[in-house]
Amino acid sequence: MSWLQIRLDANPESATTLEDALLDCGAASVTMEDNADQPLFEPPIGETPVWQHTRVTGMFPADSDMVAVLAQLHAIAGELPPHRIEILEDRDWIREWMDSYQPLQCGERLWICPSWREPVDPQAVNLLLDPGLAFGTGTHPTTWLCLNWLDSQPLADKTVIDYGCGSGILGIAALLLGAKNMIAVDTDPQALQATRENAERNHIAPERLRCYLPDELPDTLHGDLLLANILAGPLMTLAPKLAACLPPGAPICLSGILDSQGQQLCEHYGQWFSALQAVQREEWLRISGQRNKQAAE
Repeated sequence: MSWLQIRLDANPESATTLEDALLDCGAASVTMEDNADQPLFEPPIGETPVWQHTRVTGMFPADSDMVAVLAQLHAIAGELPPHRIEILEDRDWIREWMDSYQPLQCGERLWICPSWREPVDPQAVNLLLDPGLAFGTGTHPTTWLCLNWLDSQPLADKTVIDYGCGSGILGIAALLLGAKNMIAVDTDPQALQATRENAERNHIAPERLRCYLPDELPDTLHGDLLLANILAGPLMTLAPKLAACLPPGAPICLSGILDSQGQQLCEHYGQWFSALQAVQREEWLRISGQRNKQAAE
């Protein structure tokens, strides 16, 4: 089935209005995307940012009367911004989406491989991942930085805490690299479901994995290593809780941090951790260090 799509150039003030208007006109779906290669960074609490130059696209069945749609859209939203109507030919969108994910090397031993593809190196440590349910495919710089760090760590017999686990990619990678157990924590129940499914996909025995929502965490939770790929704001708030999960000398790996946020976060975490080091990939940082001796006090 072919589709007709109308694309409109919008700004933050008009984007939401156009979105609602397109849906009122019968659009099967409406999407917004960056129209000027502008990154969106971590917003203040309660705010949903929109690009300064946003492309709003409405999809309509191929037999739609687009002249009538434009007239109705004008009546609802007023004067329309620059726009164009295009024919979108029928394609195998699922296959194209699957083809966009390629195996990714994250260290000397570790590869992330979509579950439907053959590993590039069958002798490597290959993490098979289905990225469809929760974020965390290894392609984002923050995830890659954490995976690359994990590949260099001595993990034998260790219990790893993956705080903000998403797809479970970091904790599962640690298990495949030699860790004994994984504790997965996330605010989203779907993320915990995805973590369980990806662990099963990688033949991880169920008893090696424990999943918790933050409110369900036991007070006695402890691990030998902690990973948290979240955002700088939550990391600042969570610092005492994350520190309490680790004994002296235990390593921590943090990411989801912009380079402009690194100094403040290092100063804050310096209360509980020492030997903090930052590594950058594009505009993102990974900060790693060790729980200091005050953990025992």
